[in-house]
Amino acid sequence: MAGTLNDTPGSNRLHIGVFGKTNSGKSSFINAFTHQEVSIVADVAGTTTDPVYKPMEISPLGPCVIIDTAGFDDETELGERRVEKTKLAAEKADIAVIVVSGADACREDASETKDAKEKLQQSSEKNQENLPDLTEELKWYQFLKEKNTPVLFLVGKADIDPHTDEFASYIKEKTGKQALTVSAKTGAGIDAVREELARLVPENYGDRLITGDLVTEEDFVLLVMPQDIQAPKGRLILPQVQTLRELLDKKCLVMSVTTDKLLPALAALKEPPKLIITDSQVFGYVYEHKPKESMLTSFSVLFAAYKGDLPYYVEGAKMLDSLTNESHVLIAECCSHAPLQEDIGRVKIPRMLKKRAGEGITVDIMSGTDFPQDLSGYDLIIQCGACMFNRKYVMSRIDRAKKQQVPMTNYGVTIAHLTGILDKISM
Repeated sequence: MAGTLNDTPGSNRLHIGVFGKTNSGKSSFINAFTHQEVSIVADVAGTTTDPVYKPMEISPLGPCVIIDTAGFDDETELGERRVEKTKLAAEKADIAVIVVSGADACREDASETKDAKEKLQQSSEKNQENLPDLTEELKWYQFLKEKNTPVLFLVGKADIDPHTDEFASYIKEKTGKQALTVSAKTGAGIDAVREELARLVPENYGDRLITGDLVTEEDFVLLVMPQDIQAPKGRLILPQVQTLRELLDKKCLVMSVTTDKLLPALAALKEPPKLIITDSQVFGYVYEHKPKESMLTSFSVLFAAYKGDLPYYVEGAKMLDSLTNESHVLIAECCSHAPLQEDIGRVKIPRMLKKRAGEGITVDIMSGTDFPQDLSGYDLIIQCGACMFNRKYVMSRIDRAKKQQVPMTNYGVTIAHLTGILDKISM
C-alpha cells in the first residue's frame, strides 16, 4: 500500500490480535469493540479462516490494526494451515486478547434463543464443579508470554452466562491475569476493555524515531532518491515518505534530489547538509561525492534501527567476509512484488555476493511473510528494510535467528559493508 504524508502506515499502527477457540466469541467481540462489522459472525465453526487485518482509529489507543484470527482449535480440513496463519498473526501482535467462553456447547450467534440460554445455564452449573479445559488457551498464553506480548483475557457472553465472574477468577488462578467479562450483545464491559488495552500498550511504544538523534530543528538534510524502475510511478516508496514526514515534523530543512542531480544540488548550497540520506544502491557514488562535513546514511540503515536490531545487523555483516562458494544465504524480502529488472534483493545483492564469495554461492529468496522456522541451513540471512512490517514481527524474525545462532543483517548494512564504507556511515 502506498504511503501518504497524512496516513499512518499499517506497519506503524498498534497491532491488537484477538485469539481464541472457534466460536468463542472473537468476531462478535471485535464487532462490538469497533462498532463496525469487521468480522463475519455465524453459527458455523471456523467462519474466520485467514486472519483479517482491519486498520482503524480507536480512542484512546489511536491508530490500530485489529486482527481477527481463526480458532486455534480449528479441526477442519485446512485447520493446520489456518493455525499457522494464526501463529503468524500472534508474532505481529503488540497486544493479544484471548477470548474464552464457558459456554462451549453453544454457537456464537445463538445467544438470543431460549434453547441457548438453557444450554448456557446447564453448562455454567456444570462449570462450577468442572470448569472448561483451558489447555489450548494456556498454551497460547505461554507462547505470547515468551514473546513479551501483553495479554488480556476476556470472558464473553456475560449477558447470558451467570458464572462468567467465576470463570474469570479461574483464569486468574491459572495465569495470574485478571480477566474481564464482556457481552458483545449488550456492550457491557467494552469500555473497561478499552481502558485495559490502553494500560497494556508497551512502554515507549511509538516513541522510536527513524532518524533518531541524527538531526534536530533547522538542520539541513539532503535526500537522494533514485526514481528508477523500482520506484512506483507517480509515488514515493514508503521509507521515503515516512522519513520525509518525520523530518518535516522535526522542522528540518529538507531537499530531495535524484542521484543525477546530487552534484548540482550540492553546488547550489551555501553550506553542506548536516545529513545526507540516500538509497543504499547508490551508497558508493554518494559517499564519493559528499562533502566531508556531511554525515551519510541510507533509508535502509535507518530502518534497520527503526524496525530491527542495528548492532546485531552490523555484527552479522561480518559474516559477509567469510562467505565461500559453499555458503548458503537467505535473502528475506518483506514486499511480495513481482521481480523487477535490477531488483536490489533479487538481482543486485546476489550479484555482489557472487562477486565476493564466488559464483557457486547459493542464494535463496523469500518474500512476504515466508520465513523458515528452521534457519540452521543458512550461513547468513539478509533482511530488507522491512518498511511493510511492524517492529514486533521483525524482532520475532531476529529472535528466531539469534536462538538458532544464524547471523543476520539487512540490505543497507550489507551494501555499505561490501562497498567498504560501513564504518563511515552514521547510525
